[in-house]
Amino acid sequence: MSELKDKLFYKQKHVHDILDEAETAASEAYCKKYMDYLQRAKTERLAAAEAIVLAEKYGFREFDRDAPLKAGDKIYRCVQGKLLLLAVVGTDSLEKGVNLCAAHIDSPRLDLKQIPLYEDHELAYFKTHYYGGIRKYQWVTIPLELHGVVSLANGETVTVNIGADPGDPIFCVSDLLPHLAAKQSEQPLAKAIPGEKLNIIMGSLPLKGEEGSDRVKLGVMKLLNEKYGITEEDFLSAEIEAVPAFPVREAGIDRSLIAGYGQDDRVCAFAELQAIYETENPVRTAVCILTDKEEIGSVGVTGMISEAFECFMGDMCDKQGVKLAHCFENSFCVSADVTNAFDPTWPEVSEIRNNSKLNYGVAIAKFTGRGGKSGSNDASAETMGRIRKIFAANGVTWQYAELGRVDEGGGGTVACYMGNRNIPTVDAGTPVLAMHSPYELTAKYDCYMTYKAMKAVYASR
Repeated sequence: MSELKDKLFYKQKHVHDILDEAETAASEAYCKKYMDYLQRAKTERLAAAEAIVLAEKYGFREFDRDAPLKAGDKIYRCVQGKLLLLAVVGTDSLEKGVNLCAAHIDSPRLDLKQIPLYEDHELAYFKTHYYGGIRKYQWVTIPLELHGVVSLANGETVTVNIGADPGDPIFCVSDLLPHLAAKQSEQPLAKAIPGEKLNIIMGSLPLKGEEGSDRVKLGVMKLLNEKYGITEEDFLSAEIEAVPAFPVREAGIDRSLIAGYGQDDRVCAFAELQAIYETENPVRTAVCILTDKEEIGSVGVTGMISEAFECFMGDMCDKQGVKLAHCFENSFCVSADVTNAFDPTWPEVSEIRNNSKLNYGVAIAKFTGRGGKSGSNDASAETMGRIRKIFAANGVTWQYAELGRVDEGGGGTVACYMGNRNIPTVDAGTPVLAMHSPYELTAKYDCYMTYKAMKAVYASR
């Protein structure tokens, strides 16, 4: 009976029981690179910039429309500093399609409003507007860093970075003390911390020699002007984000986990990057997409709905005299996005038979969406079979994933936008605990298997 069960039943495999010493060492080495990237890539702009620095070390060059393009060439294009596209040109014509991996590099955060700075009872604050699906109560009383750019009136762009360096100050949002929070504690979680109260404390000292109101605000503005040359009006053309100042660390006494902000979805983004960096002379052209705005619907010039992707692919197809539509219909895409790992503390929101778990490898999701799969790509049986075959041929340990119980909630990825382009697409990514929180958890083995998965997709035919 046991032999028949082994033959006929589906059984998930714990990665720790599969990896030998060599692959365990390879996993550790890979995760060190990933943690280093994650520490420096706390916003979409920083993630794209760091990826370009690494790409150029691996021989990638900025895509020149006027330059010839041949097999083996490594090219990239960055759009507005927040959408990055990379490709390694294959020996096959683009008519036969490309192998795509698409991840996003934006994460939930607090954005500064366009008129952010104000003073109230001799404390200076920045007003914020949260970005993406955050649980607001998690963002009070934690250390924050400020990152972004300011476009000055003269056209110059200034980069803002405060809080990342050890000698920098950090920032935070205050909360009520429990002694005075009786009414607040009676509120539902979603309402206990209103969005308009997520105000970042910027300073408390009035500027010496000044009298009247707004002396603390003026002191803060003076420091910002001395450091960056900005005035209050310049905030109107600025993009500044507040992100957690927590360091990326190993977690657990056995060091099996990684704790850090923004692992949704930079854990998959880095897996794509490292995989394409190491791709040499593929048969089918390999394309890596690091997109922006996924957390708010993939909109805008730098989101996956944008035609920036068509422009990049179209420029390559033009060089080979290939119709873009023909390239798309013969392509294959993995939407590399995270999914929820089963949490034994909260088992009631998951359907364990179909939920991913830590340490069981990269997770394939046939569909995402909400309710009746609304907003989902819903990969075909053939597409699911294709990804299974690719992973099996390359020693990739994988599992199946569904984002929670039916009618419990749900979510989306960029898969539907790739499917809308007539590109067969399936979701596959790393399971995450505490997704969208300021400090997310992943398992090292799952991170490594996600990298192996992306590398296998790029090399497939």
